[in-house]
Amino acid sequence: MILIEHPFATEFIGFICLKTTMSTTTIDISRTGFSSEVFEQFLATRNEPSWIIDQRRAAFETYQNLLQEDLDPEEFKRVDLRVFNAGRFRPSTDVAETSAINTLLSDKTEFGGAISHVNGNCTQSSVSDEIKAQGVLFGELTTLLASHRELLEPYFMKKAVRPESDRFSAWHAAFWTGGTLLYVPRNVEVSLPLHSLIAHSRNGVAEFGHTLIILEDGAHATLLEETTSATEDIAGLHVGCVELIVGKDANLRYVQLQNWNQNSWHLAHQAGVVGSNASLQWTVVGLGSKLSHIHQDINLVGRAATAEVNGVTFASDRQKISYYTQQHHKAQGTHSDLLYKEVLRDEARVIWRGMIKVDPAAQQTDGYQRSDALMLSDHARCDAIPGLEIEADDVRCTHGATTGRVDQDQIFYCMSRGIHRHEAMHMIVEGFFQQVYDRIPVEVVRETLSRTVQSKLGIEAVSI
Repeated sequence: MILIEHPFATEFIGFICLKTTMSTTTIDISRTGFSSEVFEQFLATRNEPSWIIDQRRAAFETYQNLLQEDLDPEEFKRVDLRVFNAGRFRPSTDVAETSAINTLLSDKTEFGGAISHVNGNCTQSSVSDEIKAQGVLFGELTTLLASHRELLEPYFMKKAVRPESDRFSAWHAAFWTGGTLLYVPRNVEVSLPLHSLIAHSRNGVAEFGHTLIILEDGAHATLLEETTSATEDIAGLHVGCVELIVGKDANLRYVQLQNWNQNSWHLAHQAGVVGSNASLQWTVVGLGSKLSHIHQDINLVGRAATAEVNGVTFASDRQKISYYTQQHHKAQGTHSDLLYKEVLRDEARVIWRGMIKVDPAAQQTDGYQRSDALMLSDHARCDAIPGLEIEADDVRCTHGATTGRVDQDQIFYCMSRGIHRHEAMHMIVEGFFQQVYDRIPVEVVRETLSRTVQSKLGIEAVSI
């Protein structure tokens, strides 16, 4: 087995590990999760089949056990959860109006179907008759899971994300508050993209939305999902889960645009499973939240499976956004390509820990991962740590990470040609992200990201 770490990280990591270990021992467990009393109160609000309740109880038992254990130091030693207080948040039964919530994607293009969740409750769901006639299931997870148990239960938290993975996946498995389901039968192509919205509209909501996408062999589909807050002042908690299951010769495009306000906590366990000759294009956008941590697994389980993972992050103020990614090659001839781009300003911090893992059976693997960060402030910080763990001898795996600042010579060059300084900064940031934009085939996503980056810069483009 070959284990390769970032060449300059050893001494620094050792220091941080010691510091975090010391602080972890002082954590009050009552602040990190929900009690049995809260769980029973939550169950009393659910109208679900007994088999779902039984699964929840088993997951809660796992959750209680995992609360007594330390988090994986490799994943969480740079994620400071000491100020997190779960007692501030509770699941909600309130049903809010979706119309009062501004979104980035919902009205920008034609969708074949749309679903909205506010405060953990489904507020609207629709799908075109044409798509429905193809045998596609798209709608609220709880309802469809209960009505199509035989079809869906074998997938739900059994093939991609499992409750025992860590305390957050177990927490989610016990408290999941509905979510989005997309099931596409064999050889069916959904030509129009589908839209999913997850939102908070009041203070103190704990929301556990779940996204489950299943593409049978030869199927094709696109789902665009976004998370947002109704106002800037409310505080919320999202403990989410995303499961992407792509069958043989299938193709899935999935985009998650995270745009919570900066009083929200975003903790998510996400995983994709890709079958033989199938392809998954997964785009992760991190714009909002007070603290965000995403555990992202890509499992290439079929021969010649392919995954392309794109990441766009813009952190400002005192935001902390963390990613823990793993590209796991389990079969021969698989290919993965991960490209993350991060822009940081003010006192923001971004952490990316990436790993390409190759099993002994995964000969002729081609794996690549790269993270590039652009710093707009002297006080921003990015930790990028790529790694390889290879147990096969016929592979091509490479990784890289860069961190740099805006070149003042570039700013001066633009200004000397009559371009305003603000517009020059916008051009440089747009150019930095362009490599990722070029990999995203959905035009509305590219346009939305471009507009949002300009807004995040806090400037308006100046007409020349």
